[in-house]
Amino acid sequence: MINIRERMEHYRIAGLSLVAIDKGKISSTGHYGVLEVGTDKKVNEHTVFNACSISKFLTSILVMKLVEQGMVDLDEDVNKKLVSWKIPDNPLTKHKKVTLRNLLCHQSGIVDPEGSFLELKSFHEIPSMVEILNGTTPYCATSIEVTSEPESEFHYSDAGFCLIQLLIEDITQKPFSHLMDNIIFKPLCMTNSTFSTSLSTSNLDNFACGHDRNGALIPGNYSIYPYIAACGIWTTPSDLTKLLLDVMKGVKGQSKIGMTTKQLNELCRPQGCKEWAGLGVFLDGTGEKLEFSSLGWGTGFQCMLVAYPFLEQGLIMMTNTDTGTHQMKGIMGEIYHSHN
Repeated sequence: MINIRERMEHYRIAGLSLVAIDKGKISSTGHYGVLEVGTDKKVNEHTVFNACSISKFLTSILVMKLVEQGMVDLDEDVNKKLVSWKIPDNPLTKHKKVTLRNLLCHQSGIVDPEGSFLELKSFHEIPSMVEILNGTTPYCATSIEVTSEPESEFHYSDAGFCLIQLLIEDITQKPFSHLMDNIIFKPLCMTNSTFSTSLSTSNLDNFACGHDRNGALIPGNYSIYPYIAACGIWTTPSDLTKLLLDVMKGVKGQSKIGMTTKQLNELCRPQGCKEWAGLGVFLDGTGEKLEFSSLGWGTGFQCMLVAYPFLEQGLIMMTNTDTGTHQMKGIMGEIYHSHN
């Protein structure tokens, strides 16, 4: 095994928390470093990190539950049910439409404008999803449209998940965060998890502050994103472990949120034009050795979730430092390889 404290020093990482799963149970946990550089506030199992794009994994689970309830259809033209905003029709959408399936696997033909989808600049001016999609905010300076034929290309897209969020809210007439609470967090007792554009209602004692590649605090200490389905989750490795174990238990018909083998297979099936693209997750391997992963990387934070659902193994790692290099090229890659 690697010396995690030594590697944290090497990469200038302030705090790190991890949980490993083996045989469907927690096999090891580790909590290292501090919530904020220059303090003695130590990371523990209740320390909440910004898991950024791991939000997309949770969003895909929520979508699977809404599909099961008959609220949404993975393969229906999303414009049929969108109320508050529509994707502009153009020649590229003539033969293939934008669907929940191609949005979830980043193959809807929507490409994020350059320099878009950054963290909030001011907590007092949280834009609406419609304003963001219309390109009237600093977070996305041009209006969102389809720029390549759906299902012809892969483009990792936060805008796509903004559309998913809007569609879900239009159909259910409920805030996305409330649906997450009721359908996923409460049944699994994920008490340290929140999808929020404001941390003002949270007790921040357990929240990790973000740090840059030099180990310095980020401005404002916490990075908040106004597009929560894409990157708004604040959570702990322990809470995400509850979800991961529940998804795995779905294979045995024991999931508390009602995940089924069929839903898991749908989530982990190669989609569209890329064999490594699942629904809200990335895939590697096949059969029993199938691996799915979800990476979170934002201002001041980097996280990684990896699971082998049929082997009942998994690894969740969170840090409150943005190293500026891909997770697999830093400490998380080293820990991942030491567990494999």
